[in-house]
Amino acid sequence: MPERLVAIVGRPNVGKSALFNRIIGSRLAIVDDTPGVTRDRIYASAEWAGQRFNVVDTGGIEEDPRDTIASQTRRQAELAIEQADALIYVVDSRTGLTAEDDEVASLLRRSGKPVILAASKVDDPRHMDYELYGLGFDEVIPTSALHGSGIAELLDAVVKHLPQADPAEEPEEDVIRVAVVGRPNVGKSSLVNRILGENRSVVSDVPGTTRDSIDASFEHGGQKYVIIDTAGIRRRGRIESGVEKYSVIRAYRAVERSDVVLALVDGTEEPAAQDVKIAGYAHDRGKASVLVVNKWDAVERDEDTAKEYERKLRTLTSFMLYAPVVFVSALTGRRVSRLIQVVRECAMQHRRRVSTTDVNTLLQDALLRNPVPPEKGREVKIYYGAQVDTRPPQFVFWANHPEYVHFSYRRYLENTIRNAFGFEGTPIQVAFKKRS
Repeated sequence: MPERLVAIVGRPNVGKSALFNRIIGSRLAIVDDTPGVTRDRIYASAEWAGQRFNVVDTGGIEEDPRDTIASQTRRQAELAIEQADALIYVVDSRTGLTAEDDEVASLLRRSGKPVILAASKVDDPRHMDYELYGLGFDEVIPTSALHGSGIAELLDAVVKHLPQADPAEEPEEDVIRVAVVGRPNVGKSSLVNRILGENRSVVSDVPGTTRDSIDASFEHGGQKYVIIDTAGIRRRGRIESGVEKYSVIRAYRAVERSDVVLALVDGTEEPAAQDVKIAGYAHDRGKASVLVVNKWDAVERDEDTAKEYERKLRTLTSFMLYAPVVFVSALTGRRVSRLIQVVRECAMQHRRRVSTTDVNTLLQDALLRNPVPPEKGREVKIYYGAQVDTRPPQFVFWANHPEYVHFSYRRYLENTIRNAFGFEGTPIQVAFKKRS
């Protein structure tokens, strides 16, 4: 059956993200006293009373036609309301009702969806402002995301309005998780929106528009994906404390939980050291990676322009020559479909497993062509090997003196493995152990 969805909505700074984090049991959304920290839709799964459902945190609903970002944030919230099966309407009990609260209430009533009003920041239910019942909703529940009070009652009310799950539902099929990372304003959100075919992320020329890491699901060619839009990552010395600091932490966490990383660079600019550092983080974490050159539609080019740009990028990222380079335009959609195909291929290589027989056949051929050189007067023998893990592929070779295997021979074996089995798009790890 379709996924059940609960949307958390309200005006800015009423405690929506804190409630979202409490429901999902994780600090996924950034919480800050500054209004407008959440701008995009942020999705996560939750479970209550045996029912699994998705929860979406939204930006504050406000009306300011002079502010493009505020209007896009409102549109994000409206899209979440359209998609939701039930709505949690959060109102700040400490400030009392405002004109914005009345406006949001009218919007929710027009939606025709079930609405549960959560009075936030109520540390003691005896002190709740009962004026909130004047908004006209039947269910008003005092809550405190900080202390967890009222959350059980709130979720009891929510699941009553959700389509009931079938216990015989099939488990979710294998999903490829893709993190989109890069410096600010390289077009990450534009690319995500192009892939999804909708404006899931707020897009602006102002660097730093995306602050949270935003998960969204889509399907392409029968394969399911989750794509994660992230905040732009600036050089460490330029990262401001507070919201930006936590945004960058979220971006790096998105890399940790991904299968494939799209490291975006701005094709209208020369590759920068920060581009290399961001891509290197994915490499160090053993993630499959694609180097994506965006905004290629805006580049004046001839038949050699792409080759020259790739040469510069490859020179800077020589430690990850396995990563394919794809030139795209998020604005026009050029080669975006090809990029998704490359992502799938890289994910498959990241998960690939080679039989022990094939590994040892390869090892014997490699040893015949190029025996292990002696080190410090000792003869080094490699007896056998095996692939011991995937994501990334990891190979272990057992030897009499593993500590004397020179790094150049390690690189030789890695190159031999790649020449034989491919593994395009993914790092591979080669280790040596002493045979006991």
